[in-house]
Amino acid sequence: MDNKDRNILAILQRQGRIAISELAAKLNMSDTPCLRRVRKLEQSGVISGYAAQIDPKEVGLNVVVYAFVRLKENSDQHAIMFEESVENLEQIMECSVVTGAHDYLLKIVASDLLSYESFVKKSLGSLNCIAGIESTVVLKQNFSRNTLPL
Repeated sequence: MDNKDRNILAILQRQGRIAISELAAKLNMSDTPCLRRVRKLEQSGVISGYAAQIDPKEVGLNVVVYAFVRLKENSDQHAIMFEESVENLEQIMECSVVTGAHDYLLKIVASDLLSYESFVKKSLGSLNCIAGIESTVVLKQNFSRNTLPL
């Protein structure tokens, strides 16, 4: 990956729907080589997809919760069971394996605290592999970045 590729990525992170002709013009390139580079970045997996960025509050998701999860056993079987289960729960935006007293950190969205409570009791808390869940509610999000520092 060279500087041209990094510049392409920097622009596409902020303007995913930019026309190839406009992208090429910003980079002082002709359309065909620019398109070829974009396709190469897509095919190699550097660009994993394109999506609209939606403000959660505008669609009624007013609560963000970080949940620390501890599994009953630190085994492959429990980890696989947990990871496959939470991947199917739409409210979970992120799932990370972490070090320390907990095994996973989840980022969860909900319309309000009652719906989060219901989600924990009916969905997340019903997974037999979980020993404990500790939740931290976000009171205010100062900023969130969707772009990587290239």
